[in-house]
Amino acid sequence: MNLFQIDFMSFGLKDIVDVLIVSFVIFQILKLVKGTRSVQIIIGLLLVAGVSFIAYWFQLEGLTWLFSNLATFGLIAIVIVFQPELRGVLAQFGQNRLLRRFVTMEQRKSLEEVNRAVQRLSELRYGGLIVIERRTGLRNYAESGKELNAELSSEMLITLFTPYTPLHDGAVIISGDYIIAAACSLPLTTNPRYRKLYGMRHKAAIGVSELSDAVIVVVSEETSKISIAFNSTLYTDIDKTEFKDVLAEYLKK
Repeated sequence: MNLFQIDFMSFGLKDIVDVLIVSFVIFQILKLVKGTRSVQIIIGLLLVAGVSFIAYWFQLEGLTWLFSNLATFGLIAIVIVFQPELRGVLAQFGQNRLLRRFVTMEQRKSLEEVNRAVQRLSELRYGGLIVIERRTGLRNYAESGKELNAELSSEMLITLFTPYTPLHDGAVIISGDYIIAAACSLPLTTNPRYRKLYGMRHKAAIGVSELSDAVIVVVSEETSKISIAFNSTLYTDIDKTEFKDVLAEYLKK
């Protein structure tokens, strides 16, 4: 079905859908890499593409041959370089409401692993700071720590927060079913309401909740109490027996 035609070019409903899908994908990719080191890599790739176009336009045989051969390995290189971002995109697709019915088992598993870890950390009086990514990408915070990309498990979380281990100080960031990074630095809240009442973990939890839609779980090392930060607010002293249900509710919001 053609909507209009200019000379030899025709434009139909299918073309509009095609352009909208491509625009949405590009927008999501740009939103995901915004504020990360990947932006510099993308700029470099655009410069290479520009030089390649100029070489083709002016028929520079040597450069054209070089770039045509490099393109053979380019796709593999892009997949390797952008592996964390690509997985983040797939994780966001998996969080889409239309697809949630197919991933309920995975979500239930992640919730169970986090719950078990938090309960044990509280019993042991180990401090913990767990950031659970939702729609807003947290790659810029993940890059401040140690990249792990490890499958999520309660045992791994407990090990990471065990005192005096190399990665125990800082936040753990979870995306989907993976722990993407540990020992991450988070921005501290400047809200005077919380400035004098809480320690660094709680202030960091509130700080990142002010800048994203993440759900952040805090286990106090001093009191063993469990708190959740969400949407710029800290909810404290959550009952251990109710924690799993409370966390599930915040993840649905």
